[in-house]
Amino acid sequence: MTYDEIMHELERLGTEQTKGTFLRHGAMEPLFGVKIGDLKKLVKYVKKDQELAERLYASGNSDAMYLAGISINPKLTSKELLQQWVEEAYWYSLAEYTVSGVAAESPFARELALEWIDCPKEMVATCGWSTYTGYISITADDRLEMAEIRSLLERIKRDIHREQNRVRYTMNSFVMTVGIYVLELQEEAKAVAEHIGKVNVDVGNTACKVPLALDYINKAEAMGKTGTKKKTCIC
Repeated sequence: MTYDEIMHELERLGTEQTKGTFLRHGAMEPLFGVKIGDLKKLVKYVKKDQELAERLYASGNSDAMYLAGISINPKLTSKELLQQWVEEAYWYSLAEYTVSGVAAESPFARELALEWIDCPKEMVATCGWSTYTGYISITADDRLEMAEIRSLLERIKRDIHREQNRVRYTMNSFVMTVGIYVLELQEEAKAVAEHIGKVNVDVGNTACKVPLALDYINKAEAMGKTGTKKKTCIC
């Protein structure tokens, strides 16, 4: 399908109800309001066409931007493009899922995650934490920098409750991910989770809740779901 055909199909698939939901969560015009499940049906028409994916993201339409992120090949994505994408990710869905997923599976995952984490811009910083979180979930433990992850856990323990809104959310997710996917650091992640306790995040006019990290880790452990890496963090 061509760019125009994809955009026409996105418009056809959009609904006012879904659009309203996205707007309450922080999206802005332009968007059509396409459910994620419907977006995934279009991936086969975009996949392997890097130029089409890049053009969809550049459209500024939130639905098209999300589709670009789940369609593009992260291994062939340049660092420069990812830097451009993170600057244009204006709401948390794009920052914490679209861009972070691609970045986490790119050759620049750790480098960009550490750079973005320190950015004063909320959406860039939250993307940084999400990128490192995704990277941990798909990377074998023997390839992880354990000392670096320990340092980040200590940073979260010290700073989470005074960080920017969405950064608090992704810091909490980072702790849960370490506790679930990195067995060597599981007890340390649990200790940090217990220390930080409840994390307050303003989720606006939505029903979203912030999970308690310790409960989340313990539940995964009880179900025997710890230590097994994911195949992909792009969703």
